[in-house]
Amino acid sequence: MRADAQRSYDRILAVAGDVFVEQGTNASMNEIAKRAGVGAGTLYRHFPDREHLLDVLLKDWVAQIQAAVDQTLAAGLPPRELLITWFEAVVRHISVHRGGAARLTAALGNTASMVDKWQGLATANQSVLRHLEARGAIRGGADTIQICRLVGGVAAVADAGGLLRDDTRDLLALIADGLLVAPAAALRCP
Repeated sequence: MRADAQRSYDRILAVAGDVFVEQGTNASMNEIAKRAGVGAGTLYRHFPDREHLLDVLLKDWVAQIQAAVDQTLAAGLPPRELLITWFEAVVRHISVHRGGAARLTAALGNTASMVDKWQGLATANQSVLRHLEARGAIRGGADTIQICRLVGGVAAVADAGGLLRDDTRDLLALIADGLLVAPAAALRCP
């Protein structure tokens, strides 16, 4: 791709992400082209239809989520810190755009949603949970989608209420603590 074509492609993707978050996935392709500063022909040359544009955006998002999983698991953190670090990464990735966390969280498990089509967040979350299960650190029966919804709920509240990182981290720690197997010493009665 020529350098100017690549710039147009990148600008269209950036703008489309914003427009889809603001207006939903039925947003006008003409609006995307207008905001990106390109003609409709340029937009359709790169992305023949809305579905193709959404697929490219979601593939990129899923790749970023998977990279975050790989980075979190490679850090070699203790189970509690690993879960909190992962949950913070999820919050960052679903909160890129104002209102995005609520929309993405609401779409989880909705088979008609493009987010559900790619299942990137749930699959990534499942990787972390399986890693912790293999270490005997997490309670059995943890439902991946429900955990994603809990973390997404924290992200949505943080987004709407302007919570500080420390406040968000405290809420994510509560979720992590509920998932982790309690050390035997903590279960003994005094």
